[in-house]
Amino acid sequence: MAAQTKTYRTIQGDAWDAIAYRLWEEERFMADLMAANPEHADVLVFPAGVILALPTVDVSAKTASSLPPWVTS
Repeated sequence: MAAQTKTYRTIQGDAWDAIAYRLWEEERFMADLMAANPEHADVLVFPAGVILALPTVDVSAKTASSLPPWVTS
């Protein structure tokens, strides 16, 4: 049995960074989202109803560059 691909249906006005933030609470996953949907890479603002494939991202991994300077490990 094949694994089911998770998807997201856009709403009018969605943008890559806003989708990433809505789904994973971090805009940094925008690049992963775009890489999973190269056929839409030229879109800045989405119309309603576009189906995007969702990549698997590691939301638990915090990199030093993603943390504010006052946060220490």
